[in-house]
Amino acid sequence: MTRYKKGFDCQQASTQLCKADKKLAAWIKKIGSLEQSMSWHKPFDLVDALARAILYQQLHGKAAASIVARVEIAITSKQIHHASLSKVSNEQLRACGVSGNKILALRDLARREAAQEIPTARQLQYMSNQQIIDALIATRGIGQWTVEMMLMFRLGRPDVLPIDDFGIRKGAQILDKTIDMPTPKTLLNRGQVWAPFQTMASLYLWRIADFEKEQIKRSQS
Repeated sequence: MTRYKKGFDCQQASTQLCKADKKLAAWIKKIGSLEQSMSWHKPFDLVDALARAILYQQLHGKAAASIVARVEIAITSKQIHHASLSKVSNEQLRACGVSGNKILALRDLARREAAQEIPTARQLQYMSNQQIIDALIATRGIGQWTVEMMLMFRLGRPDVLPIDDFGIRKGAQILDKTIDMPTPKTLLNRGQVWAPFQTMASLYLWRIADFEKEQIKRSQS
């Protein structure tokens, strides 16, 4: 049974990416190290992280943070999970600013946790990326992109490429100097050259897309 280690050597990843892709190598040299972007060393509770992902969906950071803070007060806990959510009614969650759809998603998550359908921290260590995605997207309000972000930033999986992400597709377009953004299928094939460090490549693609935005702002100022 394969055990998946949490995190990876960012320097090794960058070095291998430079060898595998000359175009990306030039950007890596320009942007520099992104090791500080990774946060897999922080404590991580899967159910709490999924609950927060649900609450943050389609909201700006400050608005979502305010709602989360009110929910924490209502449930009298910094951990959002089945036990703490059982202390509050749907009406109380609505009073915190949680929408009806998100309440349904939180209840479904809590139900699945109680039924032991959400993998434990130990189980995650022995599950592939796809197995984790398949296990979690069954939860209402949790899509593949949300799980991919968790795989990258919470579990430190080294080989994740969110092919539907707009920023990553934009970064790939700039990298390869194409007229149009690559389709998810095209990006999936393009990303094979970055394996087994597609996570690090994704971080650089986001930065490449941000770099262009900054250049446009400067030219307009």
